[in-house]
Amino acid sequence: MIPFPAEVREGWRIAGLAVRIVLLAVLLTGALVAVLSYAPTARTLTDFRAAVAADRVSAVLYREHGGLIREVRWSEGLLVWHQVVDLPVSRGKQGYAAAEFWPEISRVPPRAVSSFGDRDDPSGILPDWPFRVLRYGGIPWLAGAWGISFLIMLGSMPRLASRWAWIWLFTVGQVGAIGFLLLEPRPLWFRGDRQPAPVTRMSGWQGLAMSIGLALAAVLVAMGVGMLARLLLG
Repeated sequence: MIPFPAEVREGWRIAGLAVRIVLLAVLLTGALVAVLSYAPTARTLTDFRAAVAADRVSAVLYREHGGLIREVRWSEGLLVWHQVVDLPVSRGKQGYAAAEFWPEISRVPPRAVSSFGDRDDPSGILPDWPFRVLRYGGIPWLAGAWGISFLIMLGSMPRLASRWAWIWLFTVGQVGAIGFLLLEPRPLWFRGDRQPAPVTRMSGWQGLAMSIGLALAAVLVAMGVGMLARLLLG
C-alpha cells in the first residue's frame, strides 16, 4: 500500500477535526437547551399571553389531559424558558380549556408546538433530547448531528471502547455522542503530533454498565444546571 503524503494526511486530520468541532458544538448547544427546557423560570399566564402577542415565543411545550391544558412552558430564544404557574381553575381542576389555548397560540409556528409526550423516535432506547418533535427553539439539525456522530462511530475503530460499548454509551448513556467526539480517536485538545497512551478497550458489557452510571450522572448535572439557570434568570 502506497502511503499518503504527509500533507494529505494532515489535510484529512484537519478536516476531521473541523467536523468533530461542528458536531460537538451542535450537540452541546442542543443539550444545554434541552436541560433549560426542563428547568423553566416561573411566569404568569399574563406573561405568556403577552409574549405570544409580541411574537417573542419561539417554542411551546404543553401537557393536556381531559380537554384541559395542565402545564405550559415556552421559550423566548434558545436558552430562555418559562413556565406558567397560575393556570386558572376550570371545571373544578387547575388548567384552562384547550379550546381557549389553541387560538391563543395560533401565531406560534406549528412545528414549534409540542406536547411533552411527542417524540420523533418511538423506540425507547435512543436518547430523548436530540429527537423531540420540538425543535428546541431553532435547532432542527440536532438529531442529524447525533446521527452523523453515530455513523462516524460505527465506521471507525474506537480506541477507548468497542463499538458495542459506544453504542450503549450513545443510547442508554444519553451523552455518549458528546464523549465520543471529545475523546475519539484522540482527545480533541491533543496536537496533531501527540499520540495518546495505549489503553485496554472497554468491552460491550462494561460499556453497558458505564452507560447506566453515565445516564445517572447526566441527570444530576442537568438538575444542577437547571437550578443554576433558575437562580440566574428568576
